[in-house]
Amino acid sequence: MKGKWTEVVKLAFKGRRFRDHALDLSALTELSRFQRIVAETAKTLWRAAHPDRERLPNHFEDRTRLCLRRVEDGSAVAPLEVFIEEPEAPELFEREPLEVTEAIELAHKVVRAVETDEPLPQDFPKDLLPEYARWGDALADDEMIEVILAGKEPARFTPASRSRLTSLVEPPHEGQVDVIGEVLEADIRQGRFQLWLDERTWVTVQFSPEQEGEVTSALKDHRILRLEVKGKGESTEQGKLGRITGVTELAFHPPGGSLFDFAARPIEDVLVELAHEVPEEDWRKLPADLTDNLDHYLYGKPER
Repeated sequence: MKGKWTEVVKLAFKGRRFRDHALDLSALTELSRFQRIVAETAKTLWRAAHPDRERLPNHFEDRTRLCLRRVEDGSAVAPLEVFIEEPEAPELFEREPLEVTEAIELAHKVVRAVETDEPLPQDFPKDLLPEYARWGDALADDEMIEVILAGKEPARFTPASRSRLTSLVEPPHEGQVDVIGEVLEADIRQGRFQLWLDERTWVTVQFSPEQEGEVTSALKDHRILRLEVKGKGESTEQGKLGRITGVTELAFHPPGGSLFDFAARPIEDVLVELAHEVPEEDWRKLPADLTDNLDHYLYGKPER
């Protein structure tokens, strides 16, 4: 696969633990969580810009996947890069990783606003607050992560920053939920999928390995199936469902219809059984050309 690596951001880990540009292994968790922040921010921004589009573009996950290929001096500086595939045909301008760049710029603004005790950016999707508030929980009181973008002042994320973000997150209310929606994305490794309740509303659902088959079936046949999810969920004070943390029951439905029962017997088996209940002499009374002239015998139309 031809292409090139492009650096999009640097994360500088500051503190005694990271001296001599040593990246403590626990910091890998923070890199992974920053990756998730960027990926979820990119998805949310793309959907806001394309309300008429049902699914993310092909290879969207690949275009927002951050990679670490080296650690630089300066405590421990992690340059994060994305791989941009080379187009099949020559292009006038070089490709830029727009989705991931926009997401990182917004993340930088959020971290900077929290650092300087200013309001969060107006274009920041508040639904992402819990995701941002999970970042940095492995940092000690004297440590920080700097988000470094070219041409911008570094934004510093500290344990105090995380505390402020956590204070902005509405405490969820747990309760039983029963919702029906369309499955458009599933992460089998992480055991979660996105259930779209309508064109603009989706909820993250955690599922068990035993439920994987039903989830992947709902994803594969999302155009003709809707998935009903019963279980335990978290909602805001305004009643908005945030996520479903435990699934007790899954059921398939056709779009806008009644229960779609995969356990039901095939209709051809039912017809064969009914046919066996008809006496043989009654079958012999049927006209030999019944199949060809069914309309004639039912409605009196001319024979073929």
